[in-house]
Order: sequence, then structure tokens, then C-alpha cells
Amino acid sequence: MLTWIKKGLVFETARHGVGGWMSHSALTPTPYRIADDLIRVYAGFRDNDGVSRIGYVDVRADNPTAIVRVSTEPVLDIGRDGCFDDNGMILGDIVDKPDGLQMFYVGFQRVEKAKFLAFSGLAVSDDGGDSFRRVQETPILDRAPGRSTIAAIHSVIHENGRWRLWYAVGDEWETIGGHPFPRYHIRYAETDNLQSIPREDRVCLLPQGSEYRIGRPRVYRLGDGYVMYFTRGNVTGEYFPGVAYSKDGIQWVRRDDALGMALSQDGWDSRVICYPALFRQRDKLLMFYNGNDMGRDGFGVAEASGTHFVGGTHAYR
Repeated sequence: MLTWIKKGLVFETARHGVGGWMSHSALTPTPYRIADDLIRVYAGFRDNDGVSRIGYVDVRADNPTAIVRVSTEPVLDIGRDGCFDDNGMILGDIVDKPDGLQMFYVGFQRVEKAKFLAFSGLAVSDDGGDSFRRVQETPILDRAPGRSTIAAIHSVIHENGRWRLWYAVGDEWETIGGHPFPRYHIRYAETDNLQSIPREDRVCLLPQGSEYRIGRPRVYRLGDGYVMYFTRGNVTGEYFPGVAYSKDGIQWVRRDDALGMALSQDGWDSRVICYPALFRQRDKLLMFYNGNDMGRDGFGVAEASGTHFVGGTHAYR
């Protein structure tokens, strides 16, 4: 089992933010290697109205607590009025392909009779990740039976000429203390064409016990199989990561006890740990993650001791 050694809050948005679009939060931090000595962490930064735009923080590969650069403008701004992403977005995944760097993201829209809608978009970069343009103004993963409110891609692996997609789907709401919270779980689909993702998919993980949501799946190769890190929430307010293992990436066995991380005694991750994303840096395995209030303070990093991860996917670049 891995044990994670916390290195602290790396990017504190209130202190390191570079404008009104980056007033607080650094949601779903997603690392990507842009140079041998540089890790770029893409994230969703919120303005004072809570609307998130995607930007980045570059950190040193040999010392991921050291900030080198912060994007002065969003690499992807909110969508056009009336589109699925006109009220903000968060990161799903980053995949490098010969025709450009692919960004899978989750767009949010406010509607009168629901807290929000969240569906998945695709953008591409032609300049190495400094800016992105939408492939289309409509979702690549949209409404379908069983996913009327949420279809959020968070992990993508391109294997054997096919796209493998893991995402959260939602169809109803949980009322807690008189307020609605989205119910969702994790599903899987694959396709050879991102413009034609099949509606038929497979359930990977469902909430258990007092949980009502389980999402933000991050999937990595592990030997001859796969490991998934996700975030789960229950009706008593806990919001914390879990771990699952699979031989084929479709059927999963939860092993939440294998996480190897606990809440801090105090500070920015003392009440919540969420949205972990792993990154291989030579002989080290890093985890970028959010803390209290789903990342309002920013994002931090931890380092694994005794890693047993082998092989390589997009996460280990």
C-alpha cells in the first residue's frame, strides 16, 4: 500500500492569483509534463461569482512546491451565452496526440429548475498547451437516458487505436439540509471516434452505504491492469478519495483502505481531501489534489513512499 507524504499547499489562489478571473479555487488540478524540468498543472480558477475558467500553474519537476509561472489569462474561457459551458468549466483530462494536445473538460450551465447541468466538451491546443480552442460548441458527451443532468469525462486513455473514457453520470438530486446536491456514479465507454461516443456504456462504481455520489475518476495503468482514484461523498458531509483496482478497466473492486492518506490536523486540507491526480516524476510518484471546500484555497501536492506503480500512461509523462 502507498503512503503519501504531504508537501503542503502549493498554489494558494488568494495569494498567487493573477486577476479577477482567478479570485479563488483551483479545481480538479490535472498535471501534464511540458518540459523535462517543468510540470504544468491545469485547473479551474473561479472568479468572485464562482464561475470557473481553465488556466495553469507551472511548477518545477524536481520540486513541485516551487511555482515557476502562472497563466495570466485563461487557456480556455467560458462558452458563448446559451451554450453548455457558459457558466464555467473544470478539467477532465489532457491527452497528447499528433494532431494537438486534447483537453477534455466539463462545462457547467445554470438553469431555472436545477442547481446546474454538467456535460463534457473537447478542446485542442496547437501551441503546446498555452491556449486551447473548442472542437465544437456542443458537448461530445451529452444527455442520454440515465444521464439527464451530468455526463462528466474525467479520465481518458488512448489504447490500441480506441479512446477509453471514464466519467461521472447524474440523473437526480439528494436533498441535504433543505439543499439539493447532485447524485452521480462512474461509468465507462469506448470509441474510435470522439464525435460519435456510443450511448451504451458500462457501470464501473456505484455509491455504497451512506454515499450518494462517487465521481472524478482518474484511471492509470498498473502492471497488467488498472487503478482508479476517485472522490466519494456521503449524506453526513464526508468528501474523501477512494481507490479501486481492475484487470480490464471495466469491472472494479474498491479498496478505499489502500489510499494511504488522512486529513490534516488543521489547515487547508483538514476537513476535505478531493480530486487526486497522479504524476510520475522519474523515480517519484506525485499526487496533486484539492482540500477544504472542494479546493477553494488552491491545490497541494503529496509524494508517495514505496511506490509500486509500473508501466506508463498519460499520467506518467
